[in-house]
Amino acid sequence: MQFRFGRRQRRKGLGRMSDIKQALQDRSIVLVGLMGAGKTTIGRRLAAQLGLPFVDADHEIEKAAGMSISDIFATHGEAHFREGERKVIARLLQGGPQVLATGGGAFMDSDTRKNIKKSGISIWLRADLDVLMERVSRRNDRPLLQRPDPEAVMRQLIEERYPIYALADITVESSNTPHEAVIADLLDSLAEKLELSTS
Repeated sequence: MQFRFGRRQRRKGLGRMSDIKQALQDRSIVLVGLMGAGKTTIGRRLAAQLGLPFVDADHEIEKAAGMSISDIFATHGEAHFREGERKVIARLLQGGPQVLATGGGAFMDSDTRKNIKKSGISIWLRADLDVLMERVSRRNDRPLLQRPDPEAVMRQLIEERYPIYALADITVESSNTPHEAVIADLLDSLAEKLELSTS
């Protein structure tokens, strides 16, 4: 069944987006989670709905380094990448309000978590293993998955990172449902966090 929304409902939706944007002030909405959680896809759509810029931290890191993340890992190692990631995200957080998608390991850094807490609202896009594996299998540019058993790597990352991701301000399930449904849940949670009416 399709639902057709009249002008009143559309105006109400636009008003809600305006309220969220105003309540953010200069803070960023920071999306965290494992690779394949949907941070870029959801982030772009969320930013468009809110009328905010969308920024992908990984792309900004590549621009700053002048090479791909895969090449950074291969040439300089993960520790060098994480140091650059920390600096780039700290800089990006000064540019809010915006929707900022971070790499899967960014939130694991305590300094980055502190910066996000200070200058943003963190949202964990949580996804189950089968969903993540189905999504990441579409691309072959994930440095941490260039191993003989990528599913074992992903299981280990879930075990290590999910307890830290759970420290985020908001958790939203990123399942194989339409993106609009995930964004609707996210907006409800965000409005509640900002102490706005969700009705």
